[in-house]
Amino acid sequence: MRPRRGSRIIALCCAAAASMAAAACTAPAAAAPVPVPAPAPAPALAAPVAYATIAAQSHLTFTGVQAGAPFTAVFRRFRAAIDFSPEALAQSRFDVVIEMQSVDSRDEDRDGTMRGADIFSVARWPTAHYVTHSFEKTAAGFEAMGSLTLRGVTRDVPIAFQFAATRGGATLKGAAEVKRLDFGVGQGDWKSTEWIGNDVKIDFSLALTPKH
Repeated sequence: MRPRRGSRIIALCCAAAASMAAAACTAPAAAAPVPVPAPAPAPALAAPVAYATIAAQSHLTFTGVQAGAPFTAVFRRFRAAIDFSPEALAQSRFDVVIEMQSVDSRDEDRDGTMRGADIFSVARWPTAHYVTHSFEKTAAGFEAMGSLTLRGVTRDVPIAFQFAATRGGATLKGAAEVKRLDFGVGQGDWKSTEWIGNDVKIDFSLALTPKH
C-alpha cells in the first residue's frame, strides 16, 4: 500500500519540530544582565554658621564731616543676625536692624538734630535695615552686596569685611561708604553740603557667638 501524501507532510513537520527542539536544547543560555551601580550621592553642601552678636563687644559707628571737621557717632542699639561661613558664601546672609533713636555723637544738640525730621526723622522711620544678597572672596577678605533701607529709601550698598574664627566664636570687622543725600538724610537747609558733607563712612566690629 502506498503511503498517503498527507502522512508524508505530517512526518516532515514532526522531524522539523524535533530538530528545532534539539537546537534549542544545545544553544547557550543568554547571559544574565550586568547590574548597573547606582550613582554616588552628591556631596552635602556646606552650611553657614548662625551667629548672635555679643552686644557689649560689638560696635556700629559712622563718621561724617561737619563744618570741615570730622565727627563720629555710634548707634547704641542694633540687632545683627549673621549666618556666615567662608565655605558657604552662596548660603550666607547678614540681616541688621539699627535703632536710629540710639544715635550718640556725644553732643546733645547735634544728636537732637539728627533724630529730628530733617535728618533721620526717627519718629517716622525708627529703624534702618541692611540685608545682604551676595558675597564674594577678595584679596583683603570678603565683600558683600546688600540693600540698605534708610528713611524709607532702599539702595544697594557694598561692604568690605574681614572674618576671623576665634575660640568659641568669630569676629567680623568691616566698613562701607554711603552718600547721605541718596537716602534723603538732610532736608531743608541740611540738603546743603556746605556745612555737612555728603560722604559718610560706616564702620562695624562684631563679636560673634554661635547660636545654640
